[in-house]
Amino acid sequence: MANKRQLKKEIRYICGEVAAECALAKYLVEEVNKDVLNDSLRDVAALQEETLSRVNVNFDKVPKNFDSLKAYNIAKKNFMDKAFKSLTDEFNKRVQEIIDKMNSALPKNKD
Repeated sequence: MANKRQLKKEIRYICGEVAAECALAKYLVEEVNKDVLNDSLRDVAALQEETLSRVNVNFDKVPKNFDSLKAYNIAKKNFMDKAFKSLTDEFNKRVQEIIDKMNSALPKNKD
């Protein structure tokens, strides 16, 4: 797992790139559905805010609750790995949903 600071930077970077693509399409693509893109921009902002708040998860147990420090460290690592996987899976799923929504706003090809 990356450290929290690096993870937050990556979340901001990805959300910024998705928002930039959305804004570019909104202003540069003719016949694009601007309402859908506006919704997508709001979705990206909400996703970033929600995900950044979820990064600051803490292990709710203390070493006294375990037989040894080794058992505590293993439990904490397992908890953090599970939390990280859950966070990244949900984030990636929501980013893909937003991208699909953005793509639906683009005009259909006129062959």
